[in-house]
Amino acid sequence: MFKTSWVKTSLILGIIIVAIGLTILLLLKFFNIGGTQLFLDAKDLVAEYGLIGIFFATILAGTFVPLGSPALVVAAALLEVPKIPLILIATAGFTIGMMINYGLGYRLGRPYVMKKMSAEKLEEIMHLWDRWGWILYTIFGLIPVLPVELLSFICGLLKIRLDVFLILSFVPRLIVFAILAYFGEQAGIWIGIVC
Repeated sequence: MFKTSWVKTSLILGIIIVAIGLTILLLLKFFNIGGTQLFLDAKDLVAEYGLIGIFFATILAGTFVPLGSPALVVAAALLEVPKIPLILIATAGFTIGMMINYGLGYRLGRPYVMKKMSAEKLEEIMHLWDRWGWILYTIFGLIPVLPVELLSFICGLLKIRLDVFLILSFVPRLIVFAILAYFGEQAGIWIGIVC
């Protein structure tokens, strides 16, 4: 599973993004940005519109639009969006996005899915699905940098049971977003943003 080129590329890109994110956190701590007026204004804006924005952004991120929902959850928690509503709303939004992919794969079939990925990638994913099935989907759901969105198209294309699809779309992201929200809150405390 981890030997395919697109999975390796996703993991490497994820490591790079994590490194950049940690560097940004260090810079925020070093420059003591938490007390600046600009940052306080940003916090107020996020407090007022954050949950609605997170909901719509995670719907898009659950589709094939690369918005980086894990980073959004960390940033929102860093800016003191309440954790429990943040986790639930982000998870619900992402699951709705995955349902959109599922529906598109289900209704529009292979020609549509092939517009989203190459024939070679589709065959690799189908081979992985034949071998691993729901385990693959769950692993991809639990590792934020892996493209679980691609698998949601495959689930629709294969007309997989909708109830299982919903559970395995929601639960892994609930776990991931809970961990990321906790990390964002702790990072905010460490930086001096969260009181």
